[in-house]
Formats: sequence, structure tokens, C-alpha cells
Amino acid sequence: MDYYNIGSAPWSEPCAQVGQADYREQAGKECRAFIRQIRRVIGPEPPGATLITKAFPHDFGSYFEVCCRFSEEQPVAEAYAYSADGHRQLETWDDLARCELGLPISAPSPVEP
Repeated sequence: MDYYNIGSAPWSEPCAQVGQADYREQAGKECRAFIRQIRRVIGPEPPGATLITKAFPHDFGSYFEVCCRFSEEQPVAEAYAYSADGHRQLETWDDLARCELGLPISAPSPVEP
């Protein structure tokens, strides 16, 4: 099994920082919310792929990221792992994730006449 790092949160959102007092708890919440959002956007993992939260060593302690573990022998699983990278709907938190994290819900975009 190989894995692909997706990130700890949508790529244009701020996220918990290693070293902050509640980092482990906040990072865990963000990673779980991000996994659920990824599944809403690109669908559930196919056979041979699994979204996970993985710890990585850092000078100030471990940091956490969402990764997709996949079997290189299953091309669909590998393609799924890479499909989240740069996906437009994963740029920011969606409203469900914002609710889960206690963040304000985004205002709807104004409709042009």
C-alpha cells in the first residue's frame, strides 16, 4: 500500500498549527471534517483506497494530515487518491464542514440580474 498526502484542510483555508495549545484536538476535528467533505465531493473510496488521518513527525511534535492509502495494483484506487488534489470544491470548507467545526456559514453569492 502506498499513500498520497491530501492536506489537513481545504487548501485555501487556515488550519490548526503545530504548537498551538489545542492543536491535537483541533487538527483531529479538521481532518475528520475534511475526510467527510472529500467523500461528499468525490464520492466514497473505491476498493483498494481508504481516507485516513496520518501523523508525521515535526520539530514541535507530530502534525496530522488527511491521506489516501491506496493499492498501486488497483488503478481506480490510485486515481481516487490523486483526484482530491486541487479539486475546485475542496478549495474551501463546505457549509456542512463549517457547521461541524463551529465556523460561520458562508453567505450565498449575490445573483446577478
